[in-house]
Amino acid sequence: MQKILRIVTVVLICVVIGYLSGMVTRESITTWYPTLVKPVFNPPNWIFAPVWSLLYIMMGVAGGMIWNRIDTDEEKVKKAFKIFIAQLALNALWSYLFFGLHNPLLALIEIILLLLLIFECYNQFKKIDKVAGMLLLPYLAWVSFATVLNGSIWWLNK
Repeated sequence: MQKILRIVTVVLICVVIGYLSGMVTRESITTWYPTLVKPVFNPPNWIFAPVWSLLYIMMGVAGGMIWNRIDTDEEKVKKAFKIFIAQLALNALWSYLFFGLHNPLLALIEIILLLLLIFECYNQFKKIDKVAGMLLLPYLAWVSFATVLNGSIWWLNK
């Protein structure tokens, strides 16, 4: 039961952080964001909520799975979990920088750091639990795409 509770706890934390990030974006989606020039590959706005919801759930499951391995290698787990928490904080910060401050350049710099941290988190997770690492791959792919999108939006609007 404790293992399931750990996974549920991390999933809830990730989903709450996603919800709070969404609160920052809501107003800008209807006011500021439509005024930006966007690349042809910009997805429709409706796609972001379901994709991010799924990604936050997968991140939470992966994080909970790593937490459940605390008894097998405490040092590796603590290191991996610190990276997980750091990338989650950067994930939330990006929404504030891009949508809250309306600063695509600062958000671009930050999302590059986020991407590097997600990659490191993936590397640490896969050493502890291969499935947990694999659960981060869609997140890594989406943030890679988001980085290109963020960079394109900055370039087109500078």
